[in-house]
Amino acid sequence: MRIANAHTVTYMHRIYDKTAPKKAANLSINSSLLSKARSLDINLSATFEQALESEVRLSSRQKWIEENQSALENCNTLSEENGLFADKHRAF
Repeated sequence: MRIANAHTVTYMHRIYDKTAPKKAANLSINSSLLSKARSLDINLSATFEQALESEVRLSSRQKWIEENQSALENCNTLSEENGLFADKHRAF
């Protein structure tokens, strides 16, 4: 059994403090897109935070995989050579 999704453990950890105070930031955005979003009453701050959280999570996950690639490969090699502890209990 190969470890392919070991990085999913990071889902259990918050990637940032959701209770931290808000901070103003200046952004540039396509004026047509901004007008359309405002006409639809889209909450820009909440939408941006959700999109940014998604990007941070994705980048963090990729960084974790890169930093731990050697350990993942070693673990996979060890299990391929010796099997897994619970192999004798598997019904498939």
